[in-house]
Amino acid sequence: MRKRLMAILSCLMLISLLAGCGQENPQTPNSQPPEPNVSAVPGEPSQPQTVLKHSADATPEEIVASMTLEQKAAQMLQPAIYRATPAAMRKYGYGSILSQYQTMDMTAAGWKRTVRSYQEAALASPGGIPFIYGTDAVHGVNYCLDSVIFPHNIGIGAANDEELTYKMGLIVADELKHTGMLWNFAPCVAVATEPRWGRTYESYSSDPKLVSKLGVAYAKGLIDGGVLPCAKHFFADGNIGYGTGEGDFLVDRGDASLTQSEIDALLAVYKKLIDSGVKTIMISHSSVNGVKMHENAYYINDVLKGEMGFDGFVVSDWASIHNISVQGLKNQVITAINSGIDMLMEPDSYSECYKYIIEAVNEGLISQERIDDAVTRIIRVKMELGLFDDPMQERLETTYPAAGSDEARDIARQLVEKSLVLLKNDNSILPLKPGSKIFVIGPAMNDTGVQCGGWTIEWLGGTDSEKGTKYVHNATTILEGLQQIANKFNLTIITDQAQASEADLTILCVGERPYAEWYGDTADLSLTGSLGLTGNKEAIDLAKSLGKPTVTLIVAGRNLIIEEYFDDWDAVVMCYLPGSEADGVANVLTGKVPFTGTLPMPWYKSVEDIGTGNSRFDVGYGLKY
Repeated sequence: MRKRLMAILSCLMLISLLAGCGQENPQTPNSQPPEPNVSAVPGEPSQPQTVLKHSADATPEEIVASMTLEQKAAQMLQPAIYRATPAAMRKYGYGSILSQYQTMDMTAAGWKRTVRSYQEAALASPGGIPFIYGTDAVHGVNYCLDSVIFPHNIGIGAANDEELTYKMGLIVADELKHTGMLWNFAPCVAVATEPRWGRTYESYSSDPKLVSKLGVAYAKGLIDGGVLPCAKHFFADGNIGYGTGEGDFLVDRGDASLTQSEIDALLAVYKKLIDSGVKTIMISHSSVNGVKMHENAYYINDVLKGEMGFDGFVVSDWASIHNISVQGLKNQVITAINSGIDMLMEPDSYSECYKYIIEAVNEGLISQERIDDAVTRIIRVKMELGLFDDPMQERLETTYPAAGSDEARDIARQLVEKSLVLLKNDNSILPLKPGSKIFVIGPAMNDTGVQCGGWTIEWLGGTDSEKGTKYVHNATTILEGLQQIANKFNLTIITDQAQASEADLTILCVGERPYAEWYGDTADLSLTGSLGLTGNKEAIDLAKSLGKPTVTLIVAGRNLIIEEYFDDWDAVVMCYLPGSEADGVANVLTGKVPFTGTLPMPWYKSVEDIGTGNSRFDVGYGLKY
């Protein structure tokens, strides 16, 4: 086991000793700034260290026993790609690198070259430990231009299909392997109960059992596909109360006030994921009953690692230790690590954290045993993933020859079709009748960025209208899907308002603009509020003025308040955020595929009804043809 890596390391040791490890300047990704003051940080090695020799049969414990404190501290850190260069990786050997949108080559091949450049540096570092690249492939490999973008989790919850969700996991894993990014910060298993929360669309459902079922299905797909899932965010991230948000946020990162039975139901979701083989878990930004999870030693150490038997490693969320109750980054590092966090996601402050870990151990504020436990867990997971046997991914096998295959798009399209929820269908206006002339309007009808939402290419997502071209490569819009199927069903698709009077009915496409996290927190959930798409109101008013039967398609990350318009519409279809294969919408509207989707969360009449048990439509509601 791991003989190939040992041969690589033997060669690299000789090169490093002769040339001076860390003195080279390997090619770095475009637009990447230099390492921030890395040579000036106290406690970091100023001179090259001897590259460690690892026996081919060494256990994680034996490897950790041979490492210096500095090398262990580096393994516990995850800087961002836009800060830590391959040169810094060569010098310190960080445990992981965190992905983000880059202006570099974002094709699958471009990402693979980038990951390999960091891996070459990691193997040449004093510790010689392979690193792992982490990314938020929450609904497809969203930072890769070639990839398929699946519906967001709320749509997967509406589809409620374990087999397809498992296949989605397999495809995402396959496309991740094409990029070299083998650690996926997914599934998100938040149980969202507050629709005003900006991360609602990242939740499968407000029902913990449905979340557990689909979260496990996706995780198993990732595992069987050969990548490392990361369940998040431990725990109760979706149960936070309105008005409790961190800082100025309305909801995001707030406090969840829970009973023990409610806590037990949420913990059961994680137990199912652990039992399914999930080996990494990310901590929530939020609090449970007033205690920030990033310092909640009871739930991380005693419950997760103790009672639940989790033997993988725990990672913090983006710079989240900075927001716990203790003051000063050093105290925050100490508290977080002692609370059971094994790897710190520190995109910008990793150099300081490196220094503080070393100081804290030398001062007796973090035990050597705690450090050894954390690093042993990290190395064990890397071994199990195969990084020690094949660090350069030379023997990695993929199912499809490239990202964005037709087969992958077909699975995504099936999930789109199953995710659509028919809320209203007066006079059986749907399915669309052959021979119909249809006027299609609204800002969501022909925008790939709108239909994919946040966490697509960029953190907040974007729109075609802003970019001036398709935001998501090779995506198909709702309008394009209707146009493609029009001849088969003898439909005439009209988009020119001057010809609207000729139409038999109107398809009105409205929704929310893309957002992520606290940028999606809102007070009103209105289609025409601050998060509604520009043009929603004008399109709604135009549809009403035409006096034609109206089919409304809502493209949004949550169930919105639509009471003032509902009676004006003959049919209402909730599309959620369908992703890149929105032609699936046309397949259902025409009856080529039946409606099967059901609501994964309650649909409220007003914000005052949230959490009261009073709703217009309950979980599980959905009309059929």
